[in-house]
Amino acid sequence: MSTDELSPSERYSAYRRTREHPVFKDFSALYDFGLDDFQVRACREIEEGRGVLVAAPTGSGKTIVGEFAIHLALATGRKAFYTTPIKALSNQKYADLVERYGSDKVGLLTGDNTVNGEADVVVMTTEVLRNMIYADSRTLDRLGYVVMDEVHYLADRSRGAVWEEVIIHLAESVTVVSLSATVSNAEEFGEWLATVRGETTTIVEERRPVPLFQHVMVGRRLLDLFASSDVDAAAGFVKEGAPVNDELLKVARDEWASSRFKDRRSPKGATKGRGKTPRGGGPRQIGNGRRVWIPSRTDVIERLDREGLLPAIVFVFSRAGCSAAVDQCLAADVRLTTPEERDEIVDFVEASCRHLDSEDLHVLGYHDFLDGLSRGVAAHHAGMLPAFKTVVEELYLRGLCKVVFATETLALGINMPARTVVIEKLSKWNGETHADLSPGEYTQLVGRAGRRGLDTEGHGVVLWQQGMDPREIAGLASTRTYPLRSSFRPSYNMAVNLVNRFGRETSRELLEQSFAQFQADRAVVGLARQLRKASEALDGYAEAAHCDRGDFMEYAALRHQISDVEKGASRAKREDRRTEAAASIKTLRPGDVIEVPHGKFSGMAVVIENGWNPESPRPFVITTAGQARRLAMMDFPEPVAALARIRVPKSFNHRNPQMRRDLASALRARSRDIPPPGVGGRPPRGRGGAGTGGADGRPSAWEREVADLRRRLKEHPCHECPDREDHARWAERWYKLEKDVLTLQRRVENRTNTVARTFDRVCDLLAQLGYLNPQATEVTDEGAHLMRLYSEMDLVAAECIRRGVWSSLSPSGLAAALSTLVFEQRKPDDAGPPRLPGGDVREAIATMVSIAGELERTEREHKLDFLRMPDLGFAWIAYRWCEGDELDDVLGTSGLPAGDFVRWMKQVLDLAGQVADAAGDTPLRRTARQVSDRLKRGVVAMSGVAEGA
Repeated sequence: MSTDELSPSERYSAYRRTREHPVFKDFSALYDFGLDDFQVRACREIEEGRGVLVAAPTGSGKTIVGEFAIHLALATGRKAFYTTPIKALSNQKYADLVERYGSDKVGLLTGDNTVNGEADVVVMTTEVLRNMIYADSRTLDRLGYVVMDEVHYLADRSRGAVWEEVIIHLAESVTVVSLSATVSNAEEFGEWLATVRGETTTIVEERRPVPLFQHVMVGRRLLDLFASSDVDAAAGFVKEGAPVNDELLKVARDEWASSRFKDRRSPKGATKGRGKTPRGGGPRQIGNGRRVWIPSRTDVIERLDREGLLPAIVFVFSRAGCSAAVDQCLAADVRLTTPEERDEIVDFVEASCRHLDSEDLHVLGYHDFLDGLSRGVAAHHAGMLPAFKTVVEELYLRGLCKVVFATETLALGINMPARTVVIEKLSKWNGETHADLSPGEYTQLVGRAGRRGLDTEGHGVVLWQQGMDPREIAGLASTRTYPLRSSFRPSYNMAVNLVNRFGRETSRELLEQSFAQFQADRAVVGLARQLRKASEALDGYAEAAHCDRGDFMEYAALRHQISDVEKGASRAKREDRRTEAAASIKTLRPGDVIEVPHGKFSGMAVVIENGWNPESPRPFVITTAGQARRLAMMDFPEPVAALARIRVPKSFNHRNPQMRRDLASALRARSRDIPPPGVGGRPPRGRGGAGTGGADGRPSAWEREVADLRRRLKEHPCHECPDREDHARWAERWYKLEKDVLTLQRRVENRTNTVARTFDRVCDLLAQLGYLNPQATEVTDEGAHLMRLYSEMDLVAAECIRRGVWSSLSPSGLAAALSTLVFEQRKPDDAGPPRLPGGDVREAIATMVSIAGELERTEREHKLDFLRMPDLGFAWIAYRWCEGDELDDVLGTSGLPAGDFVRWMKQVLDLAGQVADAAGDTPLRRTARQVSDRLKRGVVAMSGVAEGA
């Protein structure tokens, strides 16, 4: 619409907007495409002096809002900080801003990288900004804007609290621009931001700029996930509850039927043991006639390439799986690049890796890495050398790398948009178990599909797996309810820094402003409403139970008291019986023949060992069927006694099937001579169970109490009321509701001031240890050391400094000791005994383990649970690298991937820097500085991009 077609009021409004947002007008001119409405609204809010929370899908262009805040800061003579959750994202953002504003105006601070830190625009990790605030750094002078990218990361269990610390403690003059993925409670989060930061506008954008089409790949067929009849799905915008494609439902039914009624005869013409793929890409048939719909990785790539759906990111959720996928592509001779592209790739990779030693390149698998990239295929995961990952990211952005097999860490903010995203499985290892993807995780992954300005549409593809339910996939793809939950809790380092800056009471008030407490208080509002209604209902029930003969609630209380005493006596009897049963197991000896009275392995068994321990005895037995089993207390509801004995050979090995069979045969023969329960002097089962009376036959204490209560019940005036049972029904409802009311009251009490109560416990513990004064109102000299330690194991490190545990260590010994406080095994159950340096290093590490145990016990006394035990699995590696060993030797003895080695080494470096700052003017400071100097060599020194997950 031209200006002439506008009404006078509309022309004036347009003129006014131009005059009111001059900086935004200049900024928007920098882009050769029009900005979306949500971006325009957010930028105008910032220029008008308000903070913003922008919640929008991945790939929708949220970062443009952050870039405008930077542009506005420079235009008005102020500083801007751009914070990210991971160092890799900080590096990438730094490169983007340098390209726009020049290296003289942009700096980078990531803990292990410091470039132009006093620049007007500084990109940093959120932890660096938190540390600046606590140190009251002069770098904060003139700070006008802080952009918090990926702010939904505050839900992260281990590091999320840092976001809230920064938001709470930034000066009031700083405008906060928060960028978040789409969450269902964005308004709640925005309301909290407005509470702690002042005027904040929440802008939620749910529609993607590039429509996303969802598919499932079954064999070689690419089927739509949603029914074509759904208008929104057909346009690439799915609403919750959209109907599923009937063809996919049929595949699921057919698979279920074929697995249930499969014909075990080979189909006519099929080759035994090999799959035969019919023309048209349908399901293959294998030797037993079963149809297979699971596509291979090369099938996937070939189909995507044929459909013009590359470049693609394939999420595998396994480092080994990513590397194996590249190997499979090389074995299948997959080539996705032209000769010209191959030459360009080789030149770029060689130039990017020329700073790495040739011997190290061989150790790092450089030539296979280059071979894959030259064909357009690469892996991307935390186990890779950071420099290699940077190469993959850059070549992907240039369009030269066509397929990347990646773990989910790639989805966190790194700018690698794809035309298509493929998800191999809908479950992943979360560090503890294999868990299904949440709707939020699924959306974050497929959100990479659809490159703005390059693609008219994006595509998300899930590979069919055996037993899949298309409805579950559709639920993941269409669900919009994944709320942001705070993970905030005050740490030891946070406590001493807060008390030092604000005093205890003010600190307590500040922590009550956290999003965690805000969410708890909002929940309390709902609980309080339920509590009020329940209390009103209690009064109504008591009124309904009114009896004109007397106080019926008093009568009902007597009935309840009788029931409680009888239940308590029954529980006590069961507990006594359990204690007797446990004691009887302790008397068992190898060779005793017993009868297991209950459970899956009931019947005669011979004891191999009684498995006694006070908590839960676990006898190990051989059954008459020759099974070796360790039983549990649930198998012995009553005491057990030896009924006979048989000889168990000293050389008996329960893993030897023949020995088990021989012993079972002897057991069966001996069991024939044992009379059944109640015959031949053998006591019947259950004798001595819950009986009545004491040992002398007189009534027990509880029986006398019940008799007295029953007498009082009969004497009560309400006992003879003709409407007694009607009144009793109302009284019973009253008691049930009262139980609910007490539960609600506990929940309200537990949620009120939860963060402040935790802070009080932290302060009390620190006062007990001497880091705060006895009143926990001032920081002591020891507490000043703790203020500089930001590690998860901050208190253990502070105690080691205070007790001089590290004072006599060499730089290599200190590196080994520090590694135990940062390193954590990915799969601790698979770890063997750690290799450790000897002498004073081993002694220091043993002392650290002892200190950690002491602190864990102290934590339990204060109802806290922050620390863990040191992990010794990286100590030998850190020691040898600090001693100057070659990369080949270090990686060869450790089995660690190069990326993990670099990441853990950089965390040791980071902690060494903290220890140097905390140690003051002591020899330990000089040793810690030497650790940093010695560790920064080879691939550790050359890795500009640190690992983030």
